[in-house]
Amino acid sequence: MSFQETKDVIEVLNHKPIAKTQQAFHSPAETVQVVNHTAEAKQKTPANKVFVLAILAGGYIAMGSLLALIVGGAMPGLAQTNPGLQKFFFGAVFPLGLILCAVAGAELFTGNTAYFIPSVLSKRMSFKVPLKNWGIVYIGNFIGSLIVAYFLVYLTGALLNSPSVDTAVNIAVAKTSNPFYKTFLKGIACNWMVALAMWLAYAAKDITGKILGIWFPVMAFVAMGFEHCVANMFFIPVAIFHGADITWMDFIVKNLIPATLGNIVGGGLFVGTAYWYAYDEK
Repeated sequence: MSFQETKDVIEVLNHKPIAKTQQAFHSPAETVQVVNHTAEAKQKTPANKVFVLAILAGGYIAMGSLLALIVGGAMPGLAQTNPGLQKFFFGAVFPLGLILCAVAGAELFTGNTAYFIPSVLSKRMSFKVPLKNWGIVYIGNFIGSLIVAYFLVYLTGALLNSPSVDTAVNIAVAKTSNPFYKTFLKGIACNWMVALAMWLAYAAKDITGKILGIWFPVMAFVAMGFEHCVANMFFIPVAIFHGADITWMDFIVKNLIPATLGNIVGGGLFVGTAYWYAYDEK
């Protein structure tokens, strides 16, 4: 959601019987109300506009992933001598993508797994609404990721003559080598963090707060090596384009499906449902 949209939601909330405070952020209960208004706004957005915003989000996450490869992925020496620090650098620049989604405005599947849940569970909207949104956004995210991976990275040679190419291939091989349950569990952990990052962005009342709220959880999930389905829509295809011994079926079956299911559980259950129960359930 864009900064202007956030301001519009805040103006709506100011007419609600919510206790006013001088805090620089919304309380947890107020944040759930902001999320509910966001879900209602998304419900009213035409499908064609949602699709365009989803393509943008896929591209933004791919740009953050590319930056992580170029910066953190070009440190093979540090990865050998101080792997924790190398993972930190990799994770530290990755949040660019989610920051762009939150501040500039875009539709990201992983964040959307949480937004609709309180409104659905409180029966203010049908579950058909998020299912439709998730389907459109998922496809759009995939297209946006592939546009960056193929046209802006592979065809431009952005990773060539750099250790980043080997890093990209190694990441993709590792991501497609885990058993289903492990990728699924890593998907849960990832989107618990990502959905919380967006929750913190909605809690913040200014751009600086939004950026800080997003940066810490996103940096953490990347450094810890969890599975984000939209980021993987970039990481694994870009490795395939650069000659990784991975088929598209390997990518979809061994990574994308379990990561996506885990992301739905992480965002929908551990964030959307948990905060609905704590602050919105009657």
